[in-house]
Amino acid sequence: MENCIFCKIINGDIPCYKIYEDDLVVAFLDINPISNGHTLIVPKQHFQDLYDIDNNVLNHILEIAKKIAKQITAKLNCDGFTLVQNNGAVQEVKHFHLHIHPYYKNSEIMKVEDCFKILNI
Repeated sequence: MENCIFCKIINGDIPCYKIYEDDLVVAFLDINPISNGHTLIVPKQHFQDLYDIDNNVLNHILEIAKKIAKQITAKLNCDGFTLVQNNGAVQEVKHFHLHIHPYYKNSEIMKVEDCFKILNI
């Protein structure tokens, strides 16, 4: 999609703090994180929302979420995490994406660049 910010990130038109990529998805740190390691997993193919996404891609996103959540837990010592996927009026960017929100009992938010240095593999 021409005006989709996530499509622009996937195409390399907009830089990101990429922590994972394969043939189907790209995962990058949110530039306005709610916690350290706040990550977005985005399919490379443009799907608008949960109703639109291919089931195989959706399952793959969940597999990657599990992998990334393990890395965040190990490297940033989070105390838990939440997976969030918005649709309709609450979906700010109309390109399916899954948020990983790490949870910390006690932690100040780091700069995204500092999280990236820790998580970048």
